[in-house]
Amino acid sequence: MMDTATVNTATLRIDSQRLWDSLMSLAQIGATPKGGVCRLALTDLDKQGRDLFVQWAEQAGCTVRVDQIGNIFARRDGLDNTLPPVLTGSHIDTQPTGGKFDGNYGVLAGLEVIRRLNDQGIQTQAPLEVVVWTNEEGSRFVPVMMGSGVFAGAFTLDHVLVQTDTEGKSVGDELKRIGYAGATPCAPFPVKAYFEAHIEQGPMLEATDNVIGVVTGALGQRWYDVVVTGMEAHAGPTPMELRKDALLAAARLIQDINQIALDHAPHARSTVGWIDAYPNSRNVIPGTVKLSVDLRAASDDVLSAMDGELKALCTRLQDEGRVSLSMEQVVYFPPQPFHQEQVDAVRQASQHLGLSHKDIVSGAGHDAVYMARVTPTAMIFVPCKDGISHNEIEDAKQDHLEAGCNVLLQAMLQQAGVAGG
Repeated sequence: MMDTATVNTATLRIDSQRLWDSLMSLAQIGATPKGGVCRLALTDLDKQGRDLFVQWAEQAGCTVRVDQIGNIFARRDGLDNTLPPVLTGSHIDTQPTGGKFDGNYGVLAGLEVIRRLNDQGIQTQAPLEVVVWTNEEGSRFVPVMMGSGVFAGAFTLDHVLVQTDTEGKSVGDELKRIGYAGATPCAPFPVKAYFEAHIEQGPMLEATDNVIGVVTGALGQRWYDVVVTGMEAHAGPTPMELRKDALLAAARLIQDINQIALDHAPHARSTVGWIDAYPNSRNVIPGTVKLSVDLRAASDDVLSAMDGELKALCTRLQDEGRVSLSMEQVVYFPPQPFHQEQVDAVRQASQHLGLSHKDIVSGAGHDAVYMARVTPTAMIFVPCKDGISHNEIEDAKQDHLEAGCNVLLQAMLQQAGVAGG
């Protein structure tokens, strides 16, 4: 290894083509006809993706360990291995109609940082680690962000190992089947900092012509299942004024739910993404409607206010006497601010590299949300085309991915320190 004191890490840049080629190689595992990726958690394709990452990490000189929920940690030693590592990573499982970059970019950007340091013979003071989190997407198993959630103590290992998919296959059995039921306890260990690079999955960076999103935190979320119950009746003989139309009531509710977020702009979100009407016949007045509600906000006070407004809407509709409503909250996690020192490291790296950047709040959940509960955490966003993600046409520019990885490199070096520097 060369004398790292002679290496000017301030001018160090990653190998853009190697990063891109790695992303394209991983994208072949589960490739779809429309150019996307279907690689669901703990399937044979997920095993192939994991095996490829492990192979690449070991070729880069890392030692690899797997914990009891299948999280993979690839470690590059530092000069002082008693120091807590600087950790980076994301996930490689996808949605059924996923893209090449969601999650995968964060994992392979971390690997590229290690590869580039190897190229230059640079040793950090503290160790570096790249992690692949298990089942971030939640498209096959729930809960979402499973691996990081167990690591951070949001869920117990025993609870998640018995969760099943639609075919009745359990997380625990599938981990064993693909060979990723590790022996390392899944529990927090001392970490100096956690960084996660990710495509934005939204339109703001592209719309404002910025290359880097300095992510200051993530919106809190409350999800609900709502059931509106009226009375099925014949569409012809039943007068309008005597109907108990559950779908009509649900339509009014949906419009008002949309208004909740508009009243708490700019960071509030409200979405009805799923609806089921019964009996779903063209000449029957709907008697039952089930729908989902997704509320998000940047502060817990606003999120609580939105929760109260949703409950008031349901009460008002029910008090009108034509329908009854029931509502169950099925997901809650509070807004998660990221840590100032690490956010500043991302901002400073962007400035140092001369990259246009803006502060941004993540509207989506990420493994970083759980990691922020147990270690200082920040995220780096880069644009994706038209803000589209969770879609086979998801796309990102190579130079933007390169820029985000260079920010990651500089931020990790700033936190880990350079031997001889």
